Amino acid sequence: MRLRLTALSGILALALSGCAATPPITPPTAPTTNLPDPGPRTSPDRPRPALPLVRVEGITRPPPGDGVERYLEQEVDWRTCTVRGSAHQCAEVLAPLDWAAPEDDTALTLFLVRVRATKEPRLGTLFVNPGGPGEPGTGLATSFARTGLEQFDIVGWDPRGTGRSTPVACASGPEMDAFFGVDISPDDEAERQAAIEASKAFGEACLENSGRLLQHISTLDTVADLDLLRSVLGEDELNFFGYSYGTDIGSRYAHTYPHLVGRMVLDGAVDVTGSEEVIQAMGFERALQNFAAWCADQNCSLGRDPARVVESVTGFLDRLDRRPLPVGERELTQSQAVTGIVVALYGAENEWTLLHNALQRARDGDGSLLLQMADFYNARAADGTYDARMPAFTAIRCLDEADGGIAGAEHRAAVQSEKAPILGPYFGVDYLCPVWPVAPIDPPEPVTAKGAAPILVVGSTGDSATPYEHAEAMARQLESGVLLTYDGPGHGAYGGGSTCVDDAVVRYFTESSPADHRTCR
Repeated sequence: MRLRLTALSGILALALSGCAATPPITPPTAPTTNLPDPGPRTSPDRPRPALPLVRVEGITRPPPGDGVERYLEQEVDWRTCTVRGSAHQCAEVLAPLDWAAPEDDTALTLFLVRVRATKEPRLGTLFVNPGGPGEPGTGLATSFARTGLEQFDIVGWDPRGTGRSTPVACASGPEMDAFFGVDISPDDEAERQAAIEASKAFGEACLENSGRLLQHISTLDTVADLDLLRSVLGEDELNFFGYSYGTDIGSRYAHTYPHLVGRMVLDGAVDVTGSEEVIQAMGFERALQNFAAWCADQNCSLGRDPARVVESVTGFLDRLDRRPLPVGERELTQSQAVTGIVVALYGAENEWTLLHNALQRARDGDGSLLLQMADFYNARAADGTYDARMPAFTAIRCLDEADGGIAGAEHRAAVQSEKAPILGPYFGVDYLCPVWPVAPIDPPEPVTAKGAAPILVVGSTGDSATPYEHAEAMARQLESGVLLTYDGPGHGAYGGGSTCVDDAVVRYFTESSPADHRTCR
């Protein structure tokens, strides 16, 4: 799932420029699989250790008063702050650590940034979220495409567990480096056990440093936080724009509080059906094939036809599996190279130029650019420290969803390899949730949002991270869903260069009436 990546300008500046051609964009198909399912998702292998008493940054006492009312009666104290070099407004709001027990004496902190409306009449507050899970939302508030939406205050918040809100804390920088260097597609029993043990150690570090917080950072907790923010900012309805995982937050809000939905746009929709007929690996594989067609059309150094380009990529990854590439005091492993490739496949042609140059340099012995791309995705700073994005990503998703244990993870990896035979095997086995030290929440209801105002769902046919079929399914499943299709590449369409998409979204927010299904090219 992950976040909607913005332009990789800092990394792209290191790559050579190149010409671009429009690639073929085709939605993925869902092959059938005959692999037996190992059983229901009951998280059978998760340990149940006692929760340690941990002092977590941002955990504090509640506001004065009793129960949930003391949170609803907060006054938001906006102050001038600097975000990305510009002056905006920041505030902190307290929320119950445990929404099921708001009378408890433990609260956490939510950090907000507001960009004020510049035109009258003011149309209210528009909350924005960039996805993840784990991605801070305050940065999107300052970079959000506001042309035509100047009558709204734009508010972004760091969801619980992320950013400058009460964050998840896990391992140290060197420990994170070691974790990301582990082979996630094991070839033998020794590598399999190493991957399982590394996943267990990661979870134990998160528990040791985050404690009880790990039990209270589900998407449903964030949905309750979002309604708290709506209330304390004095809005009668929620206006919301969410990218990627932000569509999960938005759709679940609409299902939980359908009568409070104002105008809602969900761009780069995640799967809300649970069917897994079309999985993320299929979207990235399609993007790799589109990259290969583009690269061959440019007479690039990786191959003169798409099949040879793909062979160059997979051959390079296979060599890394046998012998990682030294990069200074570090090394580029197969798993990190796959991560770097995925970063570029989130985007369109400008990122493909970057990908070509990173791959060619690595094939020539210089893996620094590809490793830098992996570091960007993993939120590793130049000094070797990591922020909370990747720990929060794991902690939130493992709390949200039950799993089928280690056997279930290996079964899903086999299905992944069958559905996406090129990239699927390199994506490997996700052992993190099966050995996560916190039990998942009870399964939430299917998302339908019965009674909500019309909701605009935007899907890109060339979206790698959230395949287009997910947008189609979300628009069908939401009783008031209306689909807007962007026939082009990229993860998230609004603000990405399509005047057609941008105009449709702006008209919806300002006129409160989404158009019937249409396609933008």
